[in-house]
Amino acid sequence: MFGIHDLTLFIVSGLLLNIVPGPDTMLVVTRSATQGWRAGSAAALGIGSGTFVHVLAAALGMSALLATSAHAFTVVKWVGAAYLVYVGARMWWTHSARRTTAEGEAAPLPYRKIFAQGFLTNVLNPKVALFFLAFVPQFIEPAAPSKALAFIALGCVFNVNSMIWSHGLALFSAAVGQRTRLGPRTARWLNRAVGTVFVAFGVRLALGGRA
Repeated sequence: MFGIHDLTLFIVSGLLLNIVPGPDTMLVVTRSATQGWRAGSAAALGIGSGTFVHVLAAALGMSALLATSAHAFTVVKWVGAAYLVYVGARMWWTHSARRTTAEGEAAPLPYRKIFAQGFLTNVLNPKVALFFLAFVPQFIEPAAPSKALAFIALGCVFNVNSMIWSHGLALFSAAVGQRTRLGPRTARWLNRAVGTVFVAFGVRLALGGRA
């Protein structure tokens, strides 16, 4: 269908790639552990929305611009890196500055902001765009009647895999967070630890090449 081949291999490969830790995974885990599975779900849905942007961009050929234009790639790379550093810095400095509840815990971050964090973390990473451009075409027949439609179909399959994994991770992380009953101090240091990781991801993205 759609000129797609080796769909099972694509699904398994996509699932394994989703399991590899990265900024998206760290965001889902942190939000789930500190605010519950709904917060993790909001982050996952934001990430999934960002993935759809990459899929559509690649299907329409826009990602090819990043692959061929050094200037475009550099601009997007630096914007994405700056955003990751920004998120990491906010995790470090604003968790303790937010207003607190009657129990002395930090007030939860609104779901819409968590969704936006997930979306921007994913969509501003040019390496995600290049990944789709390099990975997905391997499973499309050269004689496919509509390569763009095949690309979108495979992108949707990949995103379903991602949502299943991310929501499972959100439920697991929330359960661990609830079982361990993270106090305000522990939650603050967890946010700072993940914030440091986000800054590191941002620096790595800024200094890295296209590989």
